[in-house]
Amino acid sequence: MSFFGKLFGKKEKETLDQGLQKTKDSFLSKITKAIAGKSTVDEEVLDSLEDALVSADVGIDTTVKIIERIEARVAKDKYVNTTELNQILQKEIESLLVDAPEANSYSFDSPLPAKPYIILVVGVNGVGKTTTIGKLAYNFKKAGKSVILGAADTFRAAAVDQLTIWSQRVGVPIVSQGMGADPASVAFDTVQSGVARDADVIIIDTAGRLHNKAHLMDELNKIKRVIQKHIPEAPHEVMLVLDGSTGQNALEQAKHFTATTDVTALTITKLDGTAKGGVVLAIANQFKIPVKFIGMGEKMEDLLVFDKHEFVDSLFNLNKG
Repeated sequence: MSFFGKLFGKKEKETLDQGLQKTKDSFLSKITKAIAGKSTVDEEVLDSLEDALVSADVGIDTTVKIIERIEARVAKDKYVNTTELNQILQKEIESLLVDAPEANSYSFDSPLPAKPYIILVVGVNGVGKTTTIGKLAYNFKKAGKSVILGAADTFRAAAVDQLTIWSQRVGVPIVSQGMGADPASVAFDTVQSGVARDADVIIIDTAGRLHNKAHLMDELNKIKRVIQKHIPEAPHEVMLVLDGSTGQNALEQAKHFTATTDVTALTITKLDGTAKGGVVLAIANQFKIPVKFIGMGEKMEDLLVFDKHEFVDSLFNLNKG
């Protein structure tokens, strides 16, 4: 079931261009050095390209795939020159991003596939999980949808307080039982309240701990079970939030969470101001889970729908910035 429509305007493109500036500067400067004075793509160029990709946190596995594809292209076409390298690289990187129409043409304005549409948000502490929930609530509300939040990360008082602040800032109701409450009980009450209020969207925060994977799995499964007492097919989305500025650490977190729960979508935050934007490519390629949103700043408007074409274009376009 789909609820998607294209939404990527001039303002969003400018935010993306600015946010990826550090990654682009680092990445493209290394590519420029790699091909300086060269007329063809040789072994030395490929080695330098490999270094540029790894430095941008694209990851070893994804880098190897990209280099192998370029090597195959060079071997086939024989006379690939360095002018063509950017185009080839751009095309190969884009092809590695998971090709999910849902992730590439999402719109907050489009009709939802279910009512209430329930999103369970997971991720470790400090990645911007609560902020992402606030931004999601803002965007859904701006699109005319009614939203209710559930503060089921009850292990930290700060998490409940922060989500409460966001609910007030956005102007949406929140269900909270305070620190130490049973997370599944909070989730149950949130869904019950959402149904009673005829809410369009229910977004539930969960605890962000990785020290005990079995406990994490049990807790998330319990939350799912109580939600399903109200709505059997819910949650409709399990969204994992990752901090892009941590590079390969984000990749490790993704491994843990995808091993313990059925993650259906990814949000990668804090991509503005970091040179590690290449981690988006590594995560999308390795896990084959749609990257649905990327965080490009602190403002409520700075949660962008992820569009792989626009992302790669911003990464490579030499005429910008």
